[in-house]
Amino acid sequence: MKIKFDKLIISILIPLAVGQISALLTRSSADTYAMLSKSPLSPPGVVFPIVWTILYILMGISCYLIITSGNENTKNALTWYALQLVLNFFWSLIFFNLHFYLFAFIWLLLLIVTIIIMIIKFYKINPLAAYLQIPYLLWCIFAAYLNFSIYLLNK
Repeated sequence: MKIKFDKLIISILIPLAVGQISALLTRSSADTYAMLSKSPLSPPGVVFPIVWTILYILMGISCYLIITSGNENTKNALTWYALQLVLNFFWSLIFFNLHFYLFAFIWLLLLIVTIIIMIIKFYKINPLAAYLQIPYLLWCIFAAYLNFSIYLLNK
């Protein structure tokens, strides 16, 4: 299979851009995070941008595999991909800008369900594309735990 570098680069840049715009809109997130009471399992704030960058790159590669698959179900799978990107983008705003921790947790549960559906759709087209989304799913499940802990500890 020949790599279509233009599509690969665009596929990687889209989730990275979503993450970057979200980060710009939540500039005070590191300060907010530092001031919250957190679970003992909470990583230091510096870990989050590193992990998210890796996850966004994996998401982009996964998306590229779906885009270039030539499968008739590509459009439906990419719709779920786009939906989870939107949900991902708004979670940060809800959590960091609005400080609606319980609503952010519920939003994150919706995101997790959407990711699971996306993974299933991707798997039917290209199993590797689905597997590349597993770290993202696991991180979001961990994020849900962290989010709920913050809600409970900061009422």
